[in-house]
Amino acid sequence: MTESTIELIDPTPEQRHQWQSLVDRIVEAQDEYYGRDAPTLSDAEYDQLMRDLIALEEALPGLRTPDSPTQRVGQAVRNEFPPVTHPERMLSLDNVFSESELMDWVARAQRTVADAGREVTRWLCELKIDGLACDLVYQDGRLVSGATRGDGRVGEDITPNVRAIKAIPQRLRGANVPPLVEVRGEVFFPVADFEGLNASLVEAGKAPFANARNAAAGSLRQKDPQVTASRPLSMICHGLGVHDGVDVTVQSGAYELMAGWGLPTSPYYKVVGTPAEIAEYVTWVGQHRHDPSILHELDGVVVKVDDLDDQAILGTTSRAPRWAIAYKFPPEEVNTELLDIKVGVGRTGRITPFAVMTPVRVAGSTVARATLHNAFEVKRKGVRIGDIVVLRKAGDVIPEVVGPVVELREGRETREFVMPTNCPVCGAELRPEKEDDKDIRCPNSEHCPAQATERLAALGARGALDIEALGYEAAAALTNPVEGTPVLSNEAGLFDLKAEDLAHVMVQRQNKDGETTLEPFFFTKGDGKKRSEPTATALQMLREIDVAKDRPLWRVLNALSIRHVGPVAARALAARFGSMDAIRAASVEELTQTDGVGAVIAQSLSEWFEVPWHANIVERWAAAGVRMAEDVAPVGEQPLAGLTLVVTGTLTGFSRDGATEAITSRGGKASSSVSKATSYVVVGENPGSKAAKAEEMGVPILDEAQFQALLDGGPDALAS
Repeated sequence: MTESTIELIDPTPEQRHQWQSLVDRIVEAQDEYYGRDAPTLSDAEYDQLMRDLIALEEALPGLRTPDSPTQRVGQAVRNEFPPVTHPERMLSLDNVFSESELMDWVARAQRTVADAGREVTRWLCELKIDGLACDLVYQDGRLVSGATRGDGRVGEDITPNVRAIKAIPQRLRGANVPPLVEVRGEVFFPVADFEGLNASLVEAGKAPFANARNAAAGSLRQKDPQVTASRPLSMICHGLGVHDGVDVTVQSGAYELMAGWGLPTSPYYKVVGTPAEIAEYVTWVGQHRHDPSILHELDGVVVKVDDLDDQAILGTTSRAPRWAIAYKFPPEEVNTELLDIKVGVGRTGRITPFAVMTPVRVAGSTVARATLHNAFEVKRKGVRIGDIVVLRKAGDVIPEVVGPVVELREGRETREFVMPTNCPVCGAELRPEKEDDKDIRCPNSEHCPAQATERLAALGARGALDIEALGYEAAAALTNPVEGTPVLSNEAGLFDLKAEDLAHVMVQRQNKDGETTLEPFFFTKGDGKKRSEPTATALQMLREIDVAKDRPLWRVLNALSIRHVGPVAARALAARFGSMDAIRAASVEELTQTDGVGAVIAQSLSEWFEVPWHANIVERWAAAGVRMAEDVAPVGEQPLAGLTLVVTGTLTGFSRDGATEAITSRGGKASSSVSKATSYVVVGENPGSKAAKAEEMGVPILDEAQFQALLDGGPDALAS
């Protein structure tokens, strides 16, 4: 079917209604985003609407009109600021959402340029800044105008506010400053300052911003430039519009000129020569997008044909250049409903509010809960139960509620969160440990079933005693059964457990008809004909508990849930004192002489052993045969004494914990970050950014065979 034949197809009334509904929703979203700086849709939802509209118009070109959102840039200006016409039209960018789509765009660009008898040999790759597009005009080196993009032809005159941004020079410097130049870039709000701004707004009784992009837009479009000046806005320049007396042949050359004039440019752009190198850059940005050195939010990568002659061949559409594309990462921010705020009880008694939300998919997984840390955090974020909230899963790690979409509160029933005054599990009165402490705790650490469950589950974790079958459900069944007396009131009796102790532990389960029944957790169900016996998982748990008796001292110490004592401090203490008795007998001053153990850790450790039921745990574990001492090697037998090593990637002969243990047991220090103090970086398969950083800093890199040689004979073994 030819294109002309397709255009003759008359859309049905239902298809016209579908098109109009999409256009109306997109226009409304654009007005919220560009005009009011108060979007109610997440970026992912908006992108999907645009994709749906593009697909519909491609299938039925007769629906497409010149004023369709697919054919124009941004949104018409509002009346808050005077209008200003851009010297040269400001275009937007088309988006792709997968690497295959990106490579398809690259191939199309290559074919178009090849048809003109040329070859694309240079591609400029840069970070896609999640900020507000801004246009600057300099005459004779002096800043005369600053404007928003608007509809691409007419923007809003925000010159006084632009002058308030410290990163934007009032005058260009250098000997080759042109008589006229139009500069394009993105104004952004630094990530590190965003949370502080929202906290100050909530404290002043004002609505918080949903994300850093909104904070940038809202701060830049203030009626009072002093408000703009009070906020740490910055800018990165990434293009030229109209220019007089500027001689450049490649886009990257314009970047060099702008930097020479004193304009802020990104240090992260890179010119590459092949599609494979483009893909490498995209991968690198994906791995580093949350590095602290990157001050702004970013949501993808922009790829441009670098040569200006090639750009001219490719041309533009009505809204975007054909010589540039934005590759957008999978969304890390989505909107969802905050159904409730509940509290959980941690292993040290800390009461933590958490958000219960309508399940939503973000950054590759479905999320229904997210921590809110404490009551102060809930208030600081300004969220209410019933809000539509912005949920973020930065770095594909821990989900967090960023803040409310305040504009959607109208017509919704919302209510403030009130922190409970009593423990939701044991009923003890909650209180802060210190007068100025933001956290409140359940003081009933010995008898609170929730704390016992959390401690038991934590000691079974890989970083502690590594009892795989002792997960949270098993820990809850042992300490907090639905009926009867707990098998364990705390962790003291863990190593005394026998199979018969588990026979009567019952839990609630739903059968296939949805009915709740009581069933044994550790034993098979059994009946009059079939004997009830321990399950395979229960027997595995008992075997693993027995094996765990011989774990190294640092793991035993880490398993005791002593506040502030984590794996690093536990390793250091075990290496220095050699036995639980010696650690227990040490004074606070002696403890602080241990590398990595400060006054807070030492005080917490000393106070923990003074509690009688804590001491009972150690004594019962020792009586059951748990290892309570290490064979501390003499200094002369510690080949890694004074060395700091970083391990990155997968080693065939060592787990991550195994490699760390091998280093520390030989007197070395295992670190998680590369610095000037790093002696060696051990690189396995699929290493992360630490390997690259080691190369940059000139830190010696070892493969696994060299690492083993170092463990066996110290640095001298590497020289041989």
